Amino acid sequence: MTDLFDSSAFLSTCSGRPGVYRMFDGDARLLYVGKAKNLKKRLASYFRKTGLAPKTAALVGRIAQVETTITANETEALLLEQTLIKEWRPPYNILLRDDKSYPYVFLSDGDYPRLSIHRGAKKAKGKYFGPYPSAGAIRESLSLLQKTFLVRQCEDSYYKNRTRPCLQYQIKRCKAPCVGFVEPQVYAEDVRHSVMFLEGRSNALTDELNAGMEQAASTLDFERAAELRDQISLLRRVQDQQSMEGGTGDVDVVAAFINPGGACVHLISVRGGRVLGSKNFFPQVGIEEDVSEVLMAFLGQYFIGSPERDLPSELIVNVVHEDFPTLIAAIDGLRGRELAISHRVRGTRARWQQLAVTNAEQALGARLADRQHMAARFEALAEVLSLDEPPLRLECYDISHSSGEATVASCVVFGPEGPIKSDYRRYNIEGVTAGDDYAAMHQALTRRFSKIKDGEGKLPDILLVDGGKGQLSMARDVLNELAVPDLILLGVAKGATRKAGFETLYLNDAAHEFTLKGDSPALHLIQQIRDEAHRFAITGHRARRGKTRRTSTLEGVAGVGPKRRRELLKHFGGLQELSRASIDEIAKAPGISKKLAESIYASLHSE
Repeated sequence: MTDLFDSSAFLSTCSGRPGVYRMFDGDARLLYVGKAKNLKKRLASYFRKTGLAPKTAALVGRIAQVETTITANETEALLLEQTLIKEWRPPYNILLRDDKSYPYVFLSDGDYPRLSIHRGAKKAKGKYFGPYPSAGAIRESLSLLQKTFLVRQCEDSYYKNRTRPCLQYQIKRCKAPCVGFVEPQVYAEDVRHSVMFLEGRSNALTDELNAGMEQAASTLDFERAAELRDQISLLRRVQDQQSMEGGTGDVDVVAAFINPGGACVHLISVRGGRVLGSKNFFPQVGIEEDVSEVLMAFLGQYFIGSPERDLPSELIVNVVHEDFPTLIAAIDGLRGRELAISHRVRGTRARWQQLAVTNAEQALGARLADRQHMAARFEALAEVLSLDEPPLRLECYDISHSSGEATVASCVVFGPEGPIKSDYRRYNIEGVTAGDDYAAMHQALTRRFSKIKDGEGKLPDILLVDGGKGQLSMARDVLNELAVPDLILLGVAKGATRKAGFETLYLNDAAHEFTLKGDSPALHLIQQIRDEAHRFAITGHRARRGKTRRTSTLEGVAGVGPKRRRELLKHFGGLQELSRASIDEIAKAPGISKKLAESIYASLHSE
């Protein structure tokens, strides 16, 4: 029993009414939030002398203070509990890590609407379909619609500035409304059919297309009949692939599965009887290890903690919990809609339920296997480097640029469970000679480890540098300049063949050169983090370079605003032709004086 907290004195004054309790440690940090129908009974269960689960015992051992809030009923207690969990995210609660908003398919307004993926507030005028469980599920639907009905998906800025059809028209993915190749009423019909598909009315859509095909054939319009036949074929193929099709209504199928290493909740989203997709969640499991507790915690945070989420008419679950009636009442009070929760189901719903359970089990198994695989690689690296114990944090740095343009340095971080993406960083490199990778790396490492000296961030156990002796020496210089405590430095240089598996490694300095066998788990870990740093650097470089190149050279010329830039480019047919023009030719453009033409010419030829 904890010495920090007098449980007997507390329980003697504790109420037996419904409410919420909060447990704090000796530093007044919130450890756990819970609700109870009877506060005294629930809290007494934590302080019994025997029978506590290990995680619960660990929690109780840290308790220094317990606060309670009495509520009118258990429903209010559940609502307050979810509010506190969302706000404080206590370490011993089951926490749902799902901060991203769910994506929708957005159909814009106008004569020639656009289909696109949308996240966030629904401010733009148009129709929204979804939400979908993932962006991948949306891309599948959009790809089908693009092949079937050829509704445009390009950005409005791209669409408005076309003077000839793009590649999408050539490969029969769009009817080129940008250049007037399709009548508004024909396009509107394609949009209407797309809407029918997105609303889940696939059978009605297929029947309508069949009727249209027969009518076209009877009037000898065989080209139109063939077009409709192809559309029907595509839709039928999707319906055949969608083996889970056949149900009705708006349903979320939720299954929880736990192992000693963690928990997984799999959610299948069904709208209008059509499965939109699925998603895995890996909640942080606190003291509860029962499947029903994990599922109940997930549902509370998913639907109560995020009230903006789309609410189905029915939930199908793989286990039941005694608090489901309270959850239904809370959702009804919060959302004004009653939610049905089903456990014993048959037919199509039973197949959905079983598939959700199977997916949750396999996803968790794969995640735990990957963790074990990663942990084995860390142990192999510790053995290779003669460390007493496996490292807990690896950082790797890489540089990316195009002939010195838009140089970006990347920092990626790995732990025994894999990439720690929240700690990834990119550094835009400025003020160094173009193409000087050593100076770029020096700047990135200086910026990174200066923060360590200021007490910010975590110090890695091993610092990997993508490069040979020069980069390793430069990294050592930076650490010496900043008086950073001794770090293990590992330089990773490509071998003579520059193929994976033949890397030359340098430990701490150029004198300690060694290689590893191609099948070494330690080498595989080094390659994985090196490749991830390279990918992250290239992604940042391309984004920075693209942003730079989207900025017109003319934007810095005084007297040349957006309208004049547009007129100039229109007059010459593009920036390339304008760059070839002489001062006199530029001065002939509408609204351009000789003096302004000289400024424009100088700006275009300043490099």
